[in-house]
Amino acid sequence: MSVKIKHLKNWYESHERQVSTLSLLAGFVFDSLTLQRIDALRDNLWLVINLLAVGLSIILLHRQENARREGALGGRHFWLVNILQFGLGNILGGFFVLYFRSGTLAVSWPFLLILLVALVANELFQKRYARLVFQISFFYLALFSFAIFMVPILVHRIGPEVFLLSGVISLVVLWLFIQALKRFTKEKFRGAASLQTLVGAIVTIFLTLNLLYFTNLIPPIPLSLKEAGIYHSLVRSANGDYTLGGEKKGVLEFLHFRNNVHWINGKTLYAYSAVYSPGSLNTTIVHEWQYQDQETKKWVTTTRVPLRLSGGRANGFRTYSAKSSLTPGPWRVNVSTPRGQLIGRINFVVIPTATESPLVTTVKD
Repeated sequence: MSVKIKHLKNWYESHERQVSTLSLLAGFVFDSLTLQRIDALRDNLWLVINLLAVGLSIILLHRQENARREGALGGRHFWLVNILQFGLGNILGGFFVLYFRSGTLAVSWPFLLILLVALVANELFQKRYARLVFQISFFYLALFSFAIFMVPILVHRIGPEVFLLSGVISLVVLWLFIQALKRFTKEKFRGAASLQTLVGAIVTIFLTLNLLYFTNLIPPIPLSLKEAGIYHSLVRSANGDYTLGGEKKGVLEFLHFRNNVHWINGKTLYAYSAVYSPGSLNTTIVHEWQYQDQETKKWVTTTRVPLRLSGGRANGFRTYSAKSSLTPGPWRVNVSTPRGQLIGRINFVVIPTATESPLVTTVKD
């Protein structure tokens, strides 16, 4: 072995954790920038390839660790560790993009937390069994997260029963993976503590994701809000185009959490939304108009408008609701599923006025 290669090998062995963390981050950034559509065959194949790469890397890595004797790490260890980390990063990045697009930050924060936990755990777990339990647990989290949006695409439905089916499928796939791990690595999970830790981690992940779903803290993936806004006029032509009249926004107004909407008493405001749904997944969404009570600071629902949604349109299926009875102050329109999962939200402030505001016309074709 040449001096340079030996020096490089020694450097890697002393910085293995830092290099693997960089691989994780590289994978996260790569998928964050490249994934496009949740039902795109290429993007889903890429996620499947990463899931297979992660699973295979876990098996081969622990097979090597079980087989080797005391001594320096083999050259294959470097590649297995970094393929594993790069694959985990790809999965994290892909899920972050897909889940973030499918809801507001208020319902996407669990996946930001997962990234933080993964990065911290990557440095903390030093012992082999601790690493193995973490890797299997994270692999299961990835399987469940993938099933949550892939099963609805395949069955063309969303809802609690489809989510529960996703959980069952993820558990079956994990069981098959553990059987393969036992067979090819001769991993026996000896010791009640190790087995209990693994089972406890899997059960915790399963129950946590179910809790997040049934409390509407998981976005209604595979639905995603492409566009939404409040307009003063709306006309739908015979060919399906929408002509919208809205107030002109200044440069700084795009930075505001709520847009100002100047409203004449009795006039109608329109909430327009374009929601993407994969082809053949036809469902119902809801426009929920709410105002903030200035005394209690609580949001009060005044109108819930169910709207049919047809899947397959790349720029989202366009629809709208209208309201003419409003009060001055903060308002919002929640774009959600019938059971309350938030797809997106339009925030605005109603400001009374006696004169009509100049409108900018936009055509959505």
